Amino acid sequence: MNEKTAMLPAALPMLPQAPPAPPVLESPDASPAVPPLRARPRPWWSVRAEIPAGRTAALVSIGLLLPLAGWALLAASGAVDPVFMPGPPQVLRRLWDWFSEESLPGDIGISTLRVVLGWALSAALALPLGLMIGTFRGAQALLEPLTDFIRYMPAVAFIPLVMVWIGIDESAKVAIIFIGTFFQMVLMVAEDVRRVPMAQIEAAQTMGASRGELIQLVIIPAAKPALLDTLRVTMGWAWTYLVVAELVAASSGLGFSILKAQRFLQTDKIFAGILLIGLIGLAIDQLMRWTHRRAFPYLQARR
Repeated sequence: MNEKTAMLPAALPMLPQAPPAPPVLESPDASPAVPPLRARPRPWWSVRAEIPAGRTAALVSIGLLLPLAGWALLAASGAVDPVFMPGPPQVLRRLWDWFSEESLPGDIGISTLRVVLGWALSAALALPLGLMIGTFRGAQALLEPLTDFIRYMPAVAFIPLVMVWIGIDESAKVAIIFIGTFFQMVLMVAEDVRRVPMAQIEAAQTMGASRGELIQLVIIPAAKPALLDTLRVTMGWAWTYLVVAELVAASSGLGFSILKAQRFLQTDKIFAGILLIGLIGLAIDQLMRWTHRRAFPYLQARR
C-alpha cells in the first residue's frame, strides 16, 4: 500500500456497479442498419465534372438567347439608327425576301461548295506533309521554317497573284480558301503527330517494326483523334475566308451578297448573311463532332 492509499478514509463506501448488459443475439442474415445517403447536388462549375443534361440544355439556351435578347433590346430602344443596327424582325424579313425573291439556296450551295473544295484540297496535301514533318526530323528542318514563314502572310495579299496566275473563275476562289487554310493545317497536323508518345514508337521498334509499319500501325492510329479535331478546326477557318475569296469577280455566293449589300447600305442583309454563315458553319462543326464521337467512343469516357 502506497502513501496516497493510506491517507484515504477507511470507511469510504463502495460505489455500486451497473450490472453487465445482456448479450445481443443477432441473426446471421441481419445487416446493420445504415442510413440512406442523400444525393449531394452537383456544383455548377466543377473542373471537368459531368453536369446533368437538363442543366446543359439550360446553359446552352442562355448562351444563345442572351446575346439575341440584348441585340433585340438595343435595336428596339432606338438608341442606334435602324440603318446601322437592324432588329431581328427586320433581319428575318430580309432573309425571307432573299429566299423568296432572290437566289438564297443557290448562294448557300455555291459558297458551301467553294469552302469544302478549298478545305478538302488543303487536307489532301497537308495531311501527308504534316505527317512527314511530325515524324522525321529531317523533314521538319527542311519544311517547317518555310511553312511557318508563309502562314503569317495574309491570304488577301495573294488575291492579285491568284488573279494573274489562275484567273477569275471558280478555281481562283477555291485557291484563296486553300491558301488561307493549308499552311496552318500543315503545322497543326505535324504537332498532332509529334504528340504521339515516344514510348509507343520505341515499343514497336523493340518488336522489330519497320519504318513503314511504325507510321502505318503506330503513329497514324494514335494521332487519328487529334487529326480529326484539326480538320474540324480548320473547316471553321475555311469559312472565315469565304468573303475574301468571293472578292475575286464573284457573281453569286453568301460573301458576294454581303459585299453587294454593303454598297447599298443594306445592313439587314449583311446581318442575315453573317448569321447564315455562322449557322452553316455550326451545323458542319456539330456534324464533325458527332463523327468524332462515333469514330472514337473510347475517348468520351475520359472527358
